[in-house]
Amino acid sequence: MPPLALTEGVTVVLGTQWGDEGKGKLVDILAANADVCARCAGGNNAGHTIVVADGKNGKVKYDFHMLPSGLVNPKCIGFIGNGVVIHIPSFFSELEKLEAQGLDCADRLYISDRAQIVFDFHQIVDGLKEVELGGSSIGTTKKGIGPAYSSKASRSGLRVHHLLANDGGNSFADKFRKLVEGRFKRYGHFEYDTEAEIARYKVLAERLRPYVVDGVTWIHKALADGKRILVEGANALMLDIDFGTYPFVTSSSTGIGGVITGLGLPPKAIGPVIGVVKAYTTRVGGGPFPTELLDNIGHHLQEVGAEWGVTTGRRRRCGWLDLVVLKYSCAINGYSVLNLTKLDVLDDLEELKIAVAYEVDGRELPGFPADLEVLERVKVRYVTMPGWKTSVANCKKFEELPEKCRAYVEFVESELGVKCAWIGVGADRESMIVR
Repeated sequence: MPPLALTEGVTVVLGTQWGDEGKGKLVDILAANADVCARCAGGNNAGHTIVVADGKNGKVKYDFHMLPSGLVNPKCIGFIGNGVVIHIPSFFSELEKLEAQGLDCADRLYISDRAQIVFDFHQIVDGLKEVELGGSSIGTTKKGIGPAYSSKASRSGLRVHHLLANDGGNSFADKFRKLVEGRFKRYGHFEYDTEAEIARYKVLAERLRPYVVDGVTWIHKALADGKRILVEGANALMLDIDFGTYPFVTSSSTGIGGVITGLGLPPKAIGPVIGVVKAYTTRVGGGPFPTELLDNIGHHLQEVGAEWGVTTGRRRRCGWLDLVVLKYSCAINGYSVLNLTKLDVLDDLEELKIAVAYEVDGRELPGFPADLEVLERVKVRYVTMPGWKTSVANCKKFEELPEKCRAYVEFVESELGVKCAWIGVGADRESMIVR
């Protein structure tokens, strides 16, 4: 597949680390050639920033949380799959903000009728659960994502089609009251007006109705019609509910499995899988972070890389690039190619380190450990490489990068056995080297 072309079928973009790798920028570039951009998991706990020139020598920054960021491209249709959990007021708030910035997307946006709903009480419960955990808090975004997926797993949650049932909302109201009562029994009677919320959702239901489709039928018709479908992953592999640093993870399947179950696609429909890799490592929230830098270099990465969350504003923890994490991620998601991002953030560093192995009690671990107590104890083995000490921001071709910079990229490629087909050297849409 040529680096900037999409063929018929499904192309997938996934995060390889703990998220915040810059997936939105690549999705924005690829969506120029896509017919559909789809979200398959997570909710408005995701955050993708797209920077676009506005044609007046200025730039417009679009912040996406729940909506597919491919909507920046006016010919691309957005689709929110059944694996996503939707806070409907936030859906409309995000849509209104984007349209206020001149992005007309209301008539090219669809939602699967099987998607679960996040309610305000889920967000309240999210905060109560964090308080309950005390010093072991996970550091969630408090958007209600985990509690909504918990409702889904316990088979007590409500889906979009429940809200739109043609019975005047009576069955929805009954199910909603029962769901809230269950949370009152679990957490005590927190402040929440159930009947006012039912009335609110009766109005929201009619606003939402034009966007809702039978998601499975819709996505399979798009496939049958030869549409080019781009799947935008949320979060990243190390936050996956099964394969991430559990319990410091999100509540959905953020890897390739979540693409299949979150959209109702068969495995044979999946084409290229593109892994997005930041040139160093970041994460937010709690949990072990073997290559974390708590010194001036870590602070430098935070400041130069503008490392704070789009959704929460939290400063991200920063560390050296970790190939143990990336080999684990490559094994699970089977990336066809990689997009290495934010290479320019490393421009001013004298030397760079790359983690190549973990050791515990003098023995090298065969892979990334499941046990976080083991992960806390690892000694990281690094390879040290010289920095290039010059700006790469104006480089348009791989050959224009400084020799030491090319060596850094080539070392990563050789260790992972996957080519870096795109290399990000700045925040703008145009700041991408294509190989």
